[in-house]
Amino acid sequence: MTQNTPDNAPAKYLRLSGLEPLIITPETNFVNVGERTNVTGSRKFLRLIKEERYEEALDIARGQVEGGAQILDVNMDEGMLDGVHAMTTFLNLIASEPDIARIPIMIDSSKWDIIEAGLKVVQGKGVVNSISLKEGEASFIHHAKLVKRYGAAVIVMAFDEEGQADTYQRRIDICKRSYDILVNEVKFPPEDIIFDPNIFPVATGMDEHKLNALDFFRATKWIRENLPHAHVSGGVSNVSFSFRGNDKVREAMHSAFLYHAIQHGMTMGIVNPEMLEVYDEIPKDLLEHVEDVLLNRRDDATERLLELAENFKDDKKILEKEAQEWRTHPLQERLTHALVKGIDEFIEMDVEEARQTVSRPIEVIENHLMNGMNVVGDLFGSGKMFLPQVVKSARVMKKAVAYLLPFIEAEKDGVSQSAGKILMATVKGDVHDIGKNIVSVVLGCNNYQIIDLGVMVPPEKIIEAAIRENVDIIGLSGLITPSLDEMVYLAKELDRLNIKIPVMIGGATTSRAHTAVKIAPEYRETVVHVNDASRAVTVAGNLLNTSTKTDYAKNLRTEYDELREGYLSRSREKHFLTIDQARHNKLQLDFNPVKPNQLGVHTISVGIETLIPYIDWTPFFRTWELYGKYPAILQDDVVGEQATSVFADAKQMLEQIAAEKKLTAKGIYGIFPANTIHDDDIEVYPTSNDQQPTVFLTLRQQSEKTQGARNLSLADFVAPKDSGQTDYIGAFCVTTGFGADEWANEFAAQHDDYNAIMVKAIADRLAEAFAEYLHEKVRTEYWGYAADENLSNEDLIEEAYKGIRPAPGYPACPDHLEKPTIWKLLDVETKIGVKLTESMAMWPASSVSGYYFAHPQSKYFGLGKIKEDQVADYALRRGISVEEARKWLGSNVAEK
Repeated sequence: MTQNTPDNAPAKYLRLSGLEPLIITPETNFVNVGERTNVTGSRKFLRLIKEERYEEALDIARGQVEGGAQILDVNMDEGMLDGVHAMTTFLNLIASEPDIARIPIMIDSSKWDIIEAGLKVVQGKGVVNSISLKEGEASFIHHAKLVKRYGAAVIVMAFDEEGQADTYQRRIDICKRSYDILVNEVKFPPEDIIFDPNIFPVATGMDEHKLNALDFFRATKWIRENLPHAHVSGGVSNVSFSFRGNDKVREAMHSAFLYHAIQHGMTMGIVNPEMLEVYDEIPKDLLEHVEDVLLNRRDDATERLLELAENFKDDKKILEKEAQEWRTHPLQERLTHALVKGIDEFIEMDVEEARQTVSRPIEVIENHLMNGMNVVGDLFGSGKMFLPQVVKSARVMKKAVAYLLPFIEAEKDGVSQSAGKILMATVKGDVHDIGKNIVSVVLGCNNYQIIDLGVMVPPEKIIEAAIRENVDIIGLSGLITPSLDEMVYLAKELDRLNIKIPVMIGGATTSRAHTAVKIAPEYRETVVHVNDASRAVTVAGNLLNTSTKTDYAKNLRTEYDELREGYLSRSREKHFLTIDQARHNKLQLDFNPVKPNQLGVHTISVGIETLIPYIDWTPFFRTWELYGKYPAILQDDVVGEQATSVFADAKQMLEQIAAEKKLTAKGIYGIFPANTIHDDDIEVYPTSNDQQPTVFLTLRQQSEKTQGARNLSLADFVAPKDSGQTDYIGAFCVTTGFGADEWANEFAAQHDDYNAIMVKAIADRLAEAFAEYLHEKVRTEYWGYAADENLSNEDLIEEAYKGIRPAPGYPACPDHLEKPTIWKLLDVETKIGVKLTESMAMWPASSVSGYYFAHPQSKYFGLGKIKEDQVADYALRRGISVEEARKWLGSNVAEK
C-alpha cells in the first residue's frame, strides 16, 4: 500500500539488519525466512542442540543463508531444553560467523523469557516471533514496549483471549485491534509490525477448513489496504499438512499458495525452498486441483485432489525409472544420448562395449562417438542446444577418448582423421582465456584437433608452433586493447615470413571493424573475425572446404575492404576540436569536497560468501552465450531452461568455493588528497611527508559537441589546484583469482572443460562483485561521502550510486599505462600479489582495478577518437615517444 509522506521524511520501510541491511520496499520480492534452525521443525537441528553440538548446528544455519534465506528463524522451544541457555549460546555463536550473521535473525518462541534472552544478544535489528493478545492487553502492551526498547520489529499473531482467529472476520478484527494498540498506545513504528493471520491446513475433509487458504488471502489483502505500512507473514508449510508423505503434491500446494498470497500482499514467510515447485512447472491437472482447494472453487475439490494425489505418491520412483530407461536402448543410441545429455556415468562401460565390436579402437572415435557428436553439432547449430550443454558433451567425449587412448597407442594407430588442425592462443601480455577455451571446446566437439598454447603466448612461439604442427588455422584471442596491437604485429610477421595459414580473430576487445581496418590489410592470407563460439565451426568449415574456400576468402576480403573504406571515410569526415579548444570547452563544476574518514592505503580481505550478493549475473550468462538479462533470462522461452541449469551449477560451485575456500579474495585501496593541475592531470598528494606527489594523466574528448555539451575528461571531476580547495581521489585493486587457474587445471586434467570454464567464469564475476562491494564500503564508510546510501543490488548494477570507479583500459580512460601508477601508489604487487604483464594485463586474470571519484556529477563516458595534437601532448606528459603513445592509445587515435 502506497503512503504519502512529506518530501523530506524518510519512507516508512521495514528496515532489518544483521551485519548487512535488509530493507523491504514495495519493490522487494517475497522475503524468504529460513526455517531449519528451528527445533520444532528440524529433527537434525533439535538433536544437535540437545547434544550441544553447536558448531554443527551452525552449519545448518550457514546452509540456510547460502540457500537464499534472507532472515534466519531461530526457535529453541522444546520441553527437554534449557531454551534461554540454548538461544543465548546459539545467537552468540552466530554473531562470530560473518557469513551467517550478515542476515537478520527472527527470534522465534512462545515463551517470553526465551525471546528476551535472544533480544539481549542478537546482532543488528531482528524480528520477534511473536506476541499476541491471547493473554490480554496488559501483557501485550508490556511485551510490545520491551520489543520496541530493544529495537526489534515484531510479528503479531492473529490470536486473542478467545483463541486463534480462524475466520476472515476474526482475522481482520484481531489485527485491527492489535495495530491500533501498538501504533496509538505503544507508539510502535507501523512499518515494524508484521501480522501472521494464521495459515491452517486445507483439504482435511472437514467443511470448516474449506476456507482456510482463501480467508488468509482475503485477510492479507485487507491488512495491506487498511493497516498502513504493516506487513504480512506466515508459515507456509502448514497449508499442506494433509498431504504429509506426498512431496510432489505438497510442493505444488506451497508454490500455488505462495503465488496467490503474494498477489494479495504477503511480503514474507517461513518456507523451505526445497519444498517448492516452480509455479509454471506444476503439471496443469495438479495445479487445477490444488487451486480448486485453495480457492474453494468446487464442493468436491478435496475429494478430487485426494484422488489425483495417488498418482504422485511414487513420483520419485517414476522419474528414476524414466531416467534409466535409456540404458535399455541400442549401443549407438546410448552413446548419442550420453553425449547429448552430458552424462558421463556409463560412458567408459559403453565405449568398452563399442570397442569389442570393431577391429581397431580408433573406429570407436571415428564412428560411434563422432556420430553422437554430429548430433550435438546439429542441435547446437540449429539452436536446440546451448553452449553449456555442448561443453558438458565435450566432457563426456574427452572421458571416452581418454579411455580409448591406451588401446590406440598400443596399436600405434596414430590419431583419428580430424576435420582440421587449429592452433589456439591468447596473445602476448594477455592472461584471459575463457572465450578461447569455449571456442576450443566447440571446435573440438566438431572433430577439429585443437593445439592450445595457453595465454601470454609471444608471436615467435605461435609462428614456430604453427609451422611445426602444420596447422590449418591459427586462432588468436585477446581481451585487453594492447592485445589488438599484438594481433596486428603477428599478422605482419606471418606476411613477412610468407606463411599461408588463415587466421581467426576473437576476444572481447576485438571487432569486425578492427579486424578489417587494422589486421586484414597486414596479411595477404585470409583474416576473419569470429563473433562467438557458435560461429566458429561455420567459419572454420568455410576456411578449409576445398571447393568453396577460395570464393569465401575472396568475398570476405571484398567485404572487409568496403568496411575499411567506409570506416575511414566516416573517421575523416568527423569534426574535431584542437586539444586547446577541447580544454576551453571542459566541464566546469562547483566543488564541496567531503573529507574522507580514512586516508592512505589499506588492504582488505573478505569471505567469498560476502561477495555473492553483489554478483551481477547477466555477464555470466553471456560468457556461456546465453543472452538475456538476469533474472528474466531464467524464464526466457528460448534459453530459460539452459540458463536455469547452468545457474544451478554455478550456485553449487559457489557453495563449494565458499565452504572449501577454493578462491581467495584480496583487495587494496587508497584515498588521497588531490587537485587537478594543467587542465588534464590530477596531482595526488602523499599522506606521509617522505613521499613525492603522484600524477594521474587523463585524456579529453576532442570530437565537436552540440551546443552546451562539454568535452569531458576525468580530471574535470576533481577540484582545480587554483581553486584553493583540497579535493580527494581514490584508487583500488581487487582480485578473486588466486586459486582459479590451479582448480581449473585440475578439472582440465580430468577432461572436464565445463567446470574448468565455470571456475574462471565465476572467479571473474566474484572479482567484479568485490569491486562493487569495496566501492560501496568506500562510498558509505571509508570515504563516507554517501553515508546515507541505501541501494539494492539492482541499483548497484545500474550504477545508481554517487561517484564513479572508472578503470584504465576502459572507455573514459583507455590508457593502460595508468595502471603502473596505481600499482606504485598502492604498492599493489607487494601488498596483495597482483601483477601486471608487459601489456598491462592483470594477473590473476580475475582482478579489477581503477579509480574512485566522489563528485556527485561525475559520470562514466567514452573518450572516443582523439587527434594527433593530443597524442603528441600526451606523449610529452607521459615522457614517451609519439609512436609509443599511438600504440597504447590504439583505436582511440583518429586516422590522419
